[in-house]
Order: sequence, then structure tokens, then C-alpha cells
Amino acid sequence: MKCKRLHLAGGVAAATLLAVTSAATADDSHSVHRLSSSSSHEAYGLEKEVIIGTRPYRDVATAEAAGWVNTQNCVSGPDVGAMGVHFVNFGLVPDDQFDPQQPEALIYEMRDGRFRLVGVEFIMLADIWHAGGRTDTPILMGQLFHYNGAPNRYGLPPFYALHVWAWRDNPHGTYSNWNPNVNCDQFVAP
Repeated sequence: MKCKRLHLAGGVAAATLLAVTSAATADDSHSVHRLSSSSSHEAYGLEKEVIIGTRPYRDVATAEAAGWVNTQNCVSGPDVGAMGVHFVNFGLVPDDQFDPQQPEALIYEMRDGRFRLVGVEFIMLADIWHAGGRTDTPILMGQLFHYNGAPNRYGLPPFYALHVWAWRDNPHGTYSNWNPNVNCDQFVAP
């Protein structure tokens, strides 16, 4: 399947960023389904594209071999839930495009000594997005990105981010930042 890329105005900037992760199952039939212990539903739009593109990366070794790097920290929420451990493909961060099947970050949760893919994060540095005078907010397949100014808890320059909880149900919604069904309790940095 050929992915439609969103071309963005802007230059190139280097940065470090975040990602998303955990576990679930998806079948290989024509329609894509996401399953959890409590519910299942058919995936549509961006969520479906993410599932198709990231299916091989449920195996963290495959993700690392393809260029995603463990940031070696787990991002927990301010009140409830977490994002998880981000594996970032730094080659994708400074470009000016989004590919729905190739996010800048994969998010994993550590459970029983294993990394389990829970979601992804699309990342756009604000200076790249706003190069050339853009004043709008990035949107990917109808989903609006969240703005993170600086200084921030990640030590990053201002950036836009969009989470997609394609591999772990989120009662707050597929595109919410924090997922109460994800935690950092079992993560230990190497």
C-alpha cells in the first residue's frame, strides 16, 4: 500500500524526541482490528494506517534494527497514566513530512521483562513547521497535533506531537496524550 505523505514547508533541525508503546493483537485479515482484554473495535483512518505500518515493530528488536532508538526513560503522566518508553527514529524527526505508516516514535510499555508496543507518536519541530511563515497547526488525516512549548519536561525545543494508541485501548481516546492503561511501574533503565 502506497502511503500518501504530507509535505510540510520548512528546513531541517536536529532534536531528540518522544515515542509510544505496548501490547495488543491485530489480525492479518482484510479489516484491521485492535483487541484488548476489555474491548475490541475496527480501526479506521489514521489508526488503521498506524497498525498496518507498525505491525512488524511489535518485536522491539525489529524496530531497533530499522532505526528506532530507545530513549531509555519512561514518560509517566502528570496525574493518571503514562505514555511509556519512547523509541525514536532520529532520521525521521528533522524532515518536513509525515508518513501515517512510519511515525517518528514508537511507544512501548515494559511488562514481565518484555517491551510491548502500545502506540506511536508523530513529531514535528515547531521551527520546521513554521518555516516559511506558516501559522497553522499540523494535521494528519484529520487529527490535530498538540503543541508543546519550551521549556518543557523533555528538554526539547517547541514541538507538535500526535499520539495514536493503536496497540493499547485508551478510555480517553485513541489520540489523547496520556493513557491510563499504560504505566512505567516495571520499566528499569539499562
